[in-house]
Amino acid sequence: MPIGPARMPLIDHLGELRRRMTIIIVSLLATAIVVYMATPTLIDFMMDPIRSSLQGSDLAIFSVLGGFTIRFKVALFFGMIICSPIIIWEVMGFFLPALTERERKWVVPTVGAMVGLFFLGMVFCYLVIQKAAIGWMISQSADVAAIIPDAVDYLNIMMLLEIGFGVAFQIPIVIFYLSVLHLVPYSTLRSQWRYIYVGLLVFASVVTPDASPVTMILMFAALILLYEAALVVARYVLVAMDGKESLKWTREQYREHKLEKEA
Repeated sequence: MPIGPARMPLIDHLGELRRRMTIIIVSLLATAIVVYMATPTLIDFMMDPIRSSLQGSDLAIFSVLGGFTIRFKVALFFGMIICSPIIIWEVMGFFLPALTERERKWVVPTVGAMVGLFFLGMVFCYLVIQKAAIGWMISQSADVAAIIPDAVDYLNIMMLLEIGFGVAFQIPIVIFYLSVLHLVPYSTLRSQWRYIYVGLLVFASVVTPDASPVTMILMFAALILLYEAALVVARYVLVAMDGKESLKWTREQYREHKLEKEA
C-alpha cells in the first residue's frame, strides 16, 4: 500500500482520494460483470435460509426490467463481498498518513480483522437472522392477505440485512482505535457502559433495514458481545504498550508520553 506524506495540499488529497476511489470502483464493476453470469445460482443460495417460510411459493417479477435489475444488484452485492479486502485496504490507505509509525503497525492486523468481522457479520446474518427476521415479517401478513414473494423486494431486504450486519460488526475496530489512540480513554469506555449500551441499541435500530424487533434484538445482543470483546483486546494492548496507567490517559497525555519517549 503506497503511503503518501502526512501533509499535502488539498488538491493532492483530493487526487489521492480519486485514485483510491477509482481502484475500488473499477475492481467492483469488473468483479460484478464476471459474477453476473452466476446470479441464478447465487440467488438460489441467498433464498435457502427463508425457503421454508415461503411455503413452496416461487419468487415473482412484476416488471420487464425486474429480472435484469435484480441480477445486476445481486452481482454488485457479491462483487462487493469479493472486493471487500480491496475496499477496506484502500480506505485505510487513505487515512494511514495521519498516523504515527507506532500507530501504523496496527493497520495490517486491523485490516485483516475488519475483513474477518465483515464476513462474520454476513455469515451470522445468513445463518441466524434471515430466517428469523423474514419469517417474522411474513407471519405478520399471513392472516391479512395472500403473499406473493416479489423477487426485487425480498432480495433487496436480504442484501440490506447482510450489508447492515457486515457494517455493524465493525464496532470492535472502532472501539479498538478509540481506546488505543486515546481518542476516548479506556476507563471512560469501561465505566460508561450503560450509556454505550443504549447507544448500541439505537445503532441497531437504525442499521437494521426492516422493522422487525427480532432483527434489532439479535443485532443488539451481538454488538454487546463484540463491544466487550473489543475492550478486552484494547486493555491487553494498552497495558502491553504503556502499562496500566495508560488506561486512563487522554489524547493530550498520550501525546506528552510520545514526546517524552522520542526526546
